[in-house]
Amino acid sequence: MTFTFVEKRLRKQIIENIEKQKEKASFLYLIKRKTESFTETLFATLFDRSVDVKEYMNILELEFKGLADLVCEREYDPCRDRWEEYMDMLPQVLEDLNKDAQFILENDPAAKSLKEIYLAYPGFYAIAIYRLSHLLLKFDLPLVPRLMTESAHCKTGTDINPGAQIGVPFFIDHATGVVIGETSIIEDYVKIYQGVTLGALSVDKNMKGVKRHPTIKQNVTIYANATILGGDTVIGENSIIGGNVWLTKSIPQNSRVSYQSSVKIQ
Repeated sequence: MTFTFVEKRLRKQIIENIEKQKEKASFLYLIKRKTESFTETLFATLFDRSVDVKEYMNILELEFKGLADLVCEREYDPCRDRWEEYMDMLPQVLEDLNKDAQFILENDPAAKSLKEIYLAYPGFYAIAIYRLSHLLLKFDLPLVPRLMTESAHCKTGTDINPGAQIGVPFFIDHATGVVIGETSIIEDYVKIYQGVTLGALSVDKNMKGVKRHPTIKQNVTIYANATILGGDTVIGENSIIGGNVWLTKSIPQNSRVSYQSSVKIQ
């Protein structure tokens, strides 16, 4: 294919403009792809029995350090050297995730086995990637924790910010449409169904670092499409929140909250 002089000049201008704009983007897409690879390798290392753990840990170390080289800006104490600390924490995370899986098995009548949960439950996958990304926040590794949970979001429809604090065990059923905000606190033995939002009452950049999302105490069940908003909102332990409920105020322990609709059939 041949180009005229004008076409070549126009083509050159387009390329130069793209390159100039890309200076703002840096290596973002490369970071995203490498994070997705690291996430999948990490999940396989923990949950695929056919995988050689020693071999995959070596692969993970290389992927982790490669990511760190792309995102770390500290000249001293670079985050690529934090791999050993992260690796030391993986056995405890795996133990917690096995408790999550067992909790799902005990509460979902459709679950036939732990193997099915590990392989086919999007809620479990989303929880797993959340727990693994949450650990990385302690090492101040920019972008990577958020990109890990976003990778899980794309696969499962569940959006969990890695900054949320979630107890053990935890159960998300069906998963699609669940949103858990950055400053949410969820205690142990909580069950959440599809479409649940734990969000902020308002979105304002000045609220950065402020608790904006609700606290869910232990042994609470939140049914489909319920929305709970606000950093001061606390759902008391042993409470049940019915489907489609909208809550912006705290409720005491042992509460039962339901949405009453009017349905007319003609």
